[in-house]
Amino acid sequence: MDSDSADPGRPAEPLPAEFGSAERATDDGDDRTSRLDPVPTSPSLVTDSVIARPLQERMRSSGDEPIGVVIELRTRYLGGVRRAQSRVTDLIRQVADAGTPVWPIGSYVSSALTAAQIRALVAADAEEAEEVAHEQAELAAGLAEQAPRSAPAAEESPSTVTAGPAPRSAIHRIWPNFEVQPLIHRSVVTTKCQAAHRAFNAYGQDIVWAVLDSGIDEEHAHFQRHGNLALTPPLAHRSFVGDSDADATKDRAGHGTHVAGILAGEQIVGEDENPLTAATFYQPEAGDLRTERLRLRAISGMAPRCRLLSCKILRDDGSGDMAAVLAALEYIQELNDYGRELLVHGVNLSVGYPFDPTWFATGLSPVCREVNRLVQSGVVVVAAAGNTGYGYVIDAGGRRMRTAFDLTINDPGNAELAITVGATSCRPHASGVSYFSSKGPTGDGRAKPDLVAPGERVISAGTGRLLDQALTSVPGATYVENSGTSMAAPHVSGVAAAFMSVHQEFIGRPHRVKRALLDSATDLGRDPSFQGRGLVDAMRALQSV
Repeated sequence: MDSDSADPGRPAEPLPAEFGSAERATDDGDDRTSRLDPVPTSPSLVTDSVIARPLQERMRSSGDEPIGVVIELRTRYLGGVRRAQSRVTDLIRQVADAGTPVWPIGSYVSSALTAAQIRALVAADAEEAEEVAHEQAELAAGLAEQAPRSAPAAEESPSTVTAGPAPRSAIHRIWPNFEVQPLIHRSVVTTKCQAAHRAFNAYGQDIVWAVLDSGIDEEHAHFQRHGNLALTPPLAHRSFVGDSDADATKDRAGHGTHVAGILAGEQIVGEDENPLTAATFYQPEAGDLRTERLRLRAISGMAPRCRLLSCKILRDDGSGDMAAVLAALEYIQELNDYGRELLVHGVNLSVGYPFDPTWFATGLSPVCREVNRLVQSGVVVVAAAGNTGYGYVIDAGGRRMRTAFDLTINDPGNAELAITVGATSCRPHASGVSYFSSKGPTGDGRAKPDLVAPGERVISAGTGRLLDQALTSVPGATYVENSGTSMAAPHVSGVAAAFMSVHQEFIGRPHRVKRALLDSATDLGRDPSFQGRGLVDAMRALQSV
C-alpha cells in the first residue's frame, strides 16, 4: 500500500523520533511502508539522567523563571546524608542568589532555581565528584606502592585500564516540586462500620491517624464529643506551608476537615434538640449547581474515637507541593523514632498529582519511596487513587467522546506498599466504580487500585470555602457534601483504624492490615483495574482474624 493511501488508523502527526520513522525510502525514491523492518530502537526510550525527565520538560519552556525543585540526595555520599545536604546547600548558594530559598528535608533538599542554575548545579556537583574520585585514586595508588609485595606484580597489558573509585556526587536526581491537589451519614452503613461499632466496639480508640491535608478545623463540633484533636506530647499538629503551626488546626479550604470527618469524629443530637443541618448539591438539567437542605440526628466517622494528627500540607487556596508532603512524612518518622516507638499508627493522603510513566519507573518517585519507607517502619498509609480516570478521545471521524482511561493512578497512590483507594457510590452493587476514579494498572504493570470505598456525594464536616458555598442557600449548615477519591480514602483509613483498635496485635504490622482488608473486601463484579479487590468491608475484616 502506498504511503499516501487513506488509512484512518494512522496518526495524523509524525511519530516521536524515539519510535523511529514509519516511512522508508526505496531505491527508486518512492516512500513505501510495505516491507517489514525490525522494531525501531532508540536510547531515548529509556534514559537516565540526574535531571528527571519531567523537570527536563519544564526546563525547555521555563526561560528565566525559577522552577520549584526537590533534589534527591545520594544516601551513600562520602560523609553521609547530612554532609550531602550541606554540600548541595553550598552549591546552590554558589550558582544562585543569596536569597534563594533552601529547605532541607531528610534526604532531600527543596529549592527554586532557573533552568540555567539547575544545569550549573549539576555541573558543579559532577566536577566536585570527579575531583574527589581523582584524590581517592591517587591516595589508593600511593598506599599500594608502600605496601610490601610477596610476589612480583603481573605485567599489565597496554590495553589494561585501572579502575579507580566511582565518582561520588552528592546529587542522585533532581525532580520538579510537583504540585499536589486535593483529590457520610450513609457511607458508614455501606462500609459496614456501623455494624462493626455495635458488634466489636470498633471505634478507633487508642489509635492515632495523621491527616496530610489542608488542616482540620478544631472548632467544628464534629470533633468535640471524643476530643479527636486533643494530643499528648510529643504529638503536635504541624503546618508545613505557613509560619505558624497553629494553622494546622484551621482549614480555610475545607478539604482537610471534610476528609477528617469521614475518618473520625461524631455528633449526636437529642430528640428535644434542633437537628443537624447538612447541605447537598444538585444540578437541575443544564442549570447551575444548587443546594438542598438535609436534616440529621447523628453522623459518625468510620472510627469515631480515633485521634487525629493534623499535618497541613495544602495552602489556604487548596494548592500544595511535593516538598511539603515529604516534610510531613519525615515528621511522622521522627515522631515514631523511625519505627522504634509508634505514636502515629496510620496516615491518610487524599492529595496527589498525575504521573507520566515515561518520567521514571512508576512508584519510584521521591514521594512514593518515602511512603514505602514509612510503611516499612510500621505505619499504615492510605492514598487516594486520583480523579483522572476519564477523559476524551477523538474517533476517526473527528468526533470527541468521553471515555474511561486506564493507567491513570496518581502519585502517591502508585507506591507499592500504600493502600490505594478508588471511589464508588453508596449503592456500589448497582453503580459500580465511579467514572472519575483513576484506573489501574500502574505504569509499570502492578495491580492498583487496592480497594474502593464511597466517594460520591459524601456528607461530612464542613468549614471554609467548601461550606461557604453552601451557606448562601442553606443557612446554619455545618455539614456539606463533596465527591472524589479524596473522600474514598478516609473511609479505608477509618476502617483500618477501627480494625487495629480491636486487633491491637496488628499495630506496627501494616502489611498484615493491608492483607486483611484486601482479603475481606466485597467483590463488586467489576474489572480489577477498576475495583481492585473490591469494596472495603469492616465487619468481614474484623471477623477474618
